[in-house]
Amino acid sequence: MTDTEHGVWLHLRAHRFMGLKFKRQKPLGCYIVDFVCLEISLIIELDGGQHAQQQAYDQRRDRWLQGQGFTVMRFWNHDVLLYMDAVLEQVRLWVEQQQPSPPTPLPQAGEGS
Repeated sequence: MTDTEHGVWLHLRAHRFMGLKFKRQKPLGCYIVDFVCLEISLIIELDGGQHAQQQAYDQRRDRWLQGQGFTVMRFWNHDVLLYMDAVLEQVRLWVEQQQPSPPTPLPQAGEGS
């Protein structure tokens, strides 16, 4: 693992992030993703400088993963190292948007009058 991956993994592992189970370096088809939560079909990819030269490859890869039902969130290593809290907040907000809110309970008899 890179230092950046290790830093993110400390937050995601062992159900530490919103109680979700993430796996790292998980093969999906012919690709290996950095982090994946299968229960909500979320992939988190951390990109170093080499990704600036392989944008076409990353786009093909993301399209294939999206075709399998996954959402791919990509973050630059630099941003993760400097703004870890903001990166995790972005992921948290995405997760919350995917989970429906529980219905509001109806008032019990005699309440609410």
